[in-house]
Amino acid sequence: MGTVTSQPDAIGTTTKRVLLAAPRGYCAGVDRAVVAVEKALDLYGPPVYVRKEIVHNKYVVETLQKRGAIFVDETDEVPEGETVIFSAHGVAPVVHEEAAARQLKTIDATCPLVTKVHHEAKRFAATDYDILLIGHEGHEEVIGTSGEAPKHVTLVDGPDDVPNVTVRDPEKVVWLSQTTLSVDETMETVRRLRERFPHLQDPPSDDICYATQNRQAAVKKLAPEADLMIVVGSRNSSNSVRLVEVAVEHGAKAGYLVDYADEIDDAWLDGVDSVGVSSGASVPEVLVRDVLRWLAERGYGDVHEITTAEESLTFALPRDLRADLKAAGLPTTGTSDHAWTI
Repeated sequence: MGTVTSQPDAIGTTTKRVLLAAPRGYCAGVDRAVVAVEKALDLYGPPVYVRKEIVHNKYVVETLQKRGAIFVDETDEVPEGETVIFSAHGVAPVVHEEAAARQLKTIDATCPLVTKVHHEAKRFAATDYDILLIGHEGHEEVIGTSGEAPKHVTLVDGPDDVPNVTVRDPEKVVWLSQTTLSVDETMETVRRLRERFPHLQDPPSDDICYATQNRQAAVKKLAPEADLMIVVGSRNSSNSVRLVEVAVEHGAKAGYLVDYADEIDDAWLDGVDSVGVSSGASVPEVLVRDVLRWLAERGYGDVHEITTAEESLTFALPRDLRADLKAAGLPTTGTSDHAWTI
């Protein structure tokens, strides 16, 4: 794989090198959700049903399927009385109602930072604000948040969508956002919204999660020195897609998103001295190691880790799952088998 050298303040000038972004990979919300499925399988035994992909990563989903997790699109696909886990992206209240009607045991693995946005939506709807939700149409997180206050939420899908926005009262309007967006693009969307609605209120705290911001900041730092940027992540992972865009916008000559090392094209390395590597917040480190190994086999064994932040945040497992684990005498904490780092 090559030698990893920590370079928090300087990138260096060695040719044929890898610039490895840190932080990268699993965030606290993803780790919590994946562990929830792993422990549910240990505790209840397979099958355990999961509504939607627990996180947006092909490898994680396939690994959990092999252990006995069954992924479904809707709760009516779960046999009555079985256990269903809601994904990290969150669900609308109607989904909880549907699960209750089918007498399903539910474990809500919604990321607490997504839950925070849900609470904000309910709070502003209760005071009759128009809520401008910045996000991507059709994304599960956006569907879940909008479902908290469907009569008050208007989706704003990027800066170019701003001219289409209408509100009832320009003095009672607030913006919220999907947690996995590009920070720069979101701020540009807010700027344009504020030009139209000068009284636009900000959310009580940042909606774009710490992990998304930290991974984008690390990529921004190394991108100007990268001839090629490889981001490990799945195509339905919003934060992974954004990392490629951020890299190219901030100086990387080219950028690609891959699920696995064997998806990398040798032709991408033509004329390339520096390869930047990062991974989305739902990507286990084992996949990054595979990419580093693949690059080392082609002469890119000098790895410099570029660190822009340290992360220590963890989230407790969902309450009902913790209670069942405790009753069974099993540990109520832990890290996913695939969350380890180099």
